[in-house]
Amino acid sequence: MKNIVFGKTGLNVSQIALGTGNFGTGWGYGASIEEAKLILDQYLNVGGNFIDTADVYQFGQSEQILGELLQGIRNEVVLATKFSSGATPNSNQLHKGNSRKAMIFSVEESLRRLKTDYIDLYWVHHPDNITSSEEILRGLEDLSRAGKILFAGLSNFPAWRVSRAVTLAELKNSVPVAAIQFQHSLVHREPEVDLIPASKALGLGMVTWSPLGGGMLTGKYRKGETGRAEGFGGNVFQAENTAQRTKILDAVLEVSNQLGVSADQVAITWASTHGTIPIIGPKSLNQLNSNLNAINIELSEDQIKLLDDVSSLVSLDQNRKILSTDNHLHGLRIA
Repeated sequence: MKNIVFGKTGLNVSQIALGTGNFGTGWGYGASIEEAKLILDQYLNVGGNFIDTADVYQFGQSEQILGELLQGIRNEVVLATKFSSGATPNSNQLHKGNSRKAMIFSVEESLRRLKTDYIDLYWVHHPDNITSSEEILRGLEDLSRAGKILFAGLSNFPAWRVSRAVTLAELKNSVPVAAIQFQHSLVHREPEVDLIPASKALGLGMVTWSPLGGGMLTGKYRKGETGRAEGFGGNVFQAENTAQRTKILDAVLEVSNQLGVSADQVAITWASTHGTIPIIGPKSLNQLNSNLNAINIELSEDQIKLLDDVSSLVSLDQNRKILSTDNHLHGLRIA
């Protein structure tokens, strides 16, 4: 697996990140610690080094399992985790959200479960629509100075808040916002309008979740499988419920047939053409091996165009036209 420089940091991370939301069975759907070990070992064997989790995943079990499995090799991986939701369904209200109090409590609990002294990349999982950017940045700066986190990132934040936080961190010379994480796939291309251009302009590392549309882009639900359609109560799942989504999946299957590979590999490869690091979240070793084969696939220009055209957003097209017109007026040429 190739490594790439992560934004403006000095980190070299693998081109595909391993998401561990399926490590554990606290949500009633996931992998045992034995299966999780097989998944982690194989990911590391092919050169992967970027592992993503969260305190809420499987109600803390994901972090606990990683804490056990990473003993002796902790310093050989880039370990990222998140806070905001609380680790358990009955979490105290003071332990949820983005406040400094919730942040301090959450990081200590994550460190305990992960059996480590520090977290490489600490994500604010999602905005709580209450805590200011100033308070979030002050909390992250405190954690950085205490040596408990090395890098900070924002997950599922709108582009305007990301831009403001990055600017504030620069002005205050505090720990920089190094990366952002957001959903992106052939059935969720909205980030191409704002988040991806903003991140490139600001030099942020970009990590994307659900490149398979919750499994829809694998085509397995057409065969009667349930997976995340039912496993997570229907959350983090994109149903094939529009004519465009049917055309998108048809195009993915067409390209997969042309290349002689599986549909999931096509979808992941397409996602990685945007300068981002897709997160895969396999529940089994077979799923992992299939997902990882995306690193061996190269889509042709015609295949990328087919996938781009069939999944195009009206808003994305309009934005490109505005950019094209603006650059033309200024005598510039855009790729």
